Amino acid sequence: MTLQSTKFSVPSEKWKYKSKRSERTRSAVIFIASIFLLIYVLAPVGWLLSSSFQSEAEIVSVPPHWLPHEPTMENFNAIFFQEFEEVTYETRRKVDPAAGGYIPSTAKDLLPSMWNSFIISVAVVILNLVVGVPAAYAMAKIRFWGRQASVYTILTTRVIPDIALVVPFFLVIKNLGLLDHVMSLIITYLAITVPFTVFILVSYFESLPDELDKAARVDGCSRLQTLIQVFLPLARPSLVAVMLFAFLTSWNEFLLALMFTQTIASQTLPIIVASFTSDFTISFSFINAAGVVAIIPPVILALFFERYIVSGLTAGAVKG
Repeated sequence: MTLQSTKFSVPSEKWKYKSKRSERTRSAVIFIASIFLLIYVLAPVGWLLSSSFQSEAEIVSVPPHWLPHEPTMENFNAIFFQEFEEVTYETRRKVDPAAGGYIPSTAKDLLPSMWNSFIISVAVVILNLVVGVPAAYAMAKIRFWGRQASVYTILTTRVIPDIALVVPFFLVIKNLGLLDHVMSLIITYLAITVPFTVFILVSYFESLPDELDKAARVDGCSRLQTLIQVFLPLARPSLVAVMLFAFLTSWNEFLLALMFTQTIASQTLPIIVASFTSDFTISFSFINAAGVVAIIPPVILALFFERYIVSGLTAGAVKG
């Protein structure tokens, strides 16, 4: 008996050693891959931030400087504090962009366009919740004929590329008399974001027990009261996910904003930043500073709601 137990104990110890070594190797590979992925994702953002504090000559130097040798706040001062003069060929000749100090002619429109983007994004988020939440609750908890077809029909609207929708959207906006108005973008962005909102919320509401709905109904709650008092508090992670998606989509969208807006009264941040490349010359340092200003609101929102993002996007993926 002693010999047999000894024979079986040795392979067991070897198996444990191999298992631990395999686990350590797998952890090391995952760690190294994560480091490379992190560098790949953060390197462009790091360069954007670093170059916004560099002069034009320093940005185009070879090799590039990941850390500015002579940091300058000139570009940020131009965005927030400088009085802008009209840029003409005569005034352009007086400034050497490589030496710094060149400001694009549309620079004065950066902050107003940022305000337009913020107003549009917030309006799209609010209307997304007003439209998407009741629709998702109805599709998840109310059994009616054509329910599944409704869900798939909504999803198929996102299969169509946005470029194919430009002409129909343009004709609708033109007939409504909303060209060059922020409402034109709010309406079109709703058409883009609501299907995703409904899809995410339907999945989440379906993952919640039907007994909650039945119990609230037995207690005398109406459908609206059940939605507001029972399901919305439980759906907070999913609500945050769709809010961030709607906000970021509206904040970053370029094609429809380019088609439907012509003046600073309605133009959004991506349009103005793109206009910096179509001036007499290109000031890379100023464009990068504008990019840093543009990413501040989304980053603040992402950091503030960070704990809800992952749980909200994976909501309803696994039903228990």
